Amino acid sequence: MSNRLAGQTVLVLGGRHLGAAIAEAATDEGAKVRVASHRPGGLHIDLRDEATIAAAAAEHGPVDHLVNTAAAPHAARVGELDRDKTVDAFAAKVIGPLLLAKHFTIRRSLLLFSGQVGWRPAPGSVVTGVTNGAAAFAAQHLAAELAPVRVNALSPGIVDSGVWDSKPDVLANAAKRTLAGRTGTVADITGTVLWMLNAGFLTGETIHLEGGRP
Repeated sequence: MSNRLAGQTVLVLGGRHLGAAIAEAATDEGAKVRVASHRPGGLHIDLRDEATIAAAAAEHGPVDHLVNTAAAPHAARVGELDRDKTVDAFAAKVIGPLLLAKHFTIRRSLLLFSGQVGWRPAPGSVVTGVTNGAAAFAAQHLAAELAPVRVNALSPGIVDSGVWDSKPDVLANAAKRTLAGRTGTVADITGTVLWMLNAGFLTGETIHLEGGRP
């Protein structure tokens, strides 16, 4: 611990897996952390519902850093797309973050989560790919809109965060495709997030944390 975030407030959207780990890591660095989710138990924010975003912003007040880990993947080929699931995917990665920027007073930084599929088109990944790519563009444009508040995106590869516990073959195959020879870890993600929150000259950028996958 180095208390890099001492005296600062951090709001993390998404209280499971990576969101929970980021919240814990920021707390260990001295931040006052609050987790928001559409599930009961925390600050209520449903990125599909602007009213909940506005109400949460009014309740919470200004934040130093806001981290959005929310995702609503929809893996389907174009001919099988479900409209509502597609809209939810865009709400989590694109529309919701824009509304967060609209309603929350952010003092230092906004961090969005993208993902490697945005740069690797494949059948069945069109919604996930487009929304992840759009998150990177959102970071660029919001950085210009909100300056001097810094806005960046983090694009991880496959991470052993608990999501793939029931599919160990996914982790094994992903590890073979990286130059690092392994999949990402939760510590890889939290360490990079903490650096990005403190990197005062980093804005409008997307950091690819993919183990050097070609």
